[in-house]
Amino acid sequence: QAQLVESGGGSVQAGGSLRLSCAASGYHYNFMGWFRQAPGKEREAVAAIVTGVSSTLYADSVKGRFTISQDNAKNTLYLQMNSLKPEDTAMYYCAASTGPVFTIAPRDYNFWGQGTQVTVSS
Repeated sequence: QAQLVESGGGSVQAGGSLRLSCAASGYHYNFMGWFRQAPGKEREAVAAIVTGVSSTLYADSVKGRFTISQDNAKNTLYLQMNSLKPEDTAMYYCAASTGPVFTIAPRDYNFWGQGTQVTVSS
């Protein structure tokens, strides 16, 4: 049974940092990613990584500020978020895919966590 459990969200002032974690279990996932959804907006991609490989993809809005990484021994995915902005406020979701093609499109991810809230105040 696939299980993705996020942690590390919280409230921070603009310019601050947070690190999200996602503990994964249940399947071998080909790639994993972070997504976010703000109230009244569609879910959008943040970053993705190929499991066991260093290949990554980032949304333009977070390039240079966020870093996705993984600890294969712990089956854990991370998102280091620096220089946070109020527009980064959203529910952040960890997702995983067993699909064959590495993408950052939410529709290509078939397993999702429950989400962790990130709030950035100005």
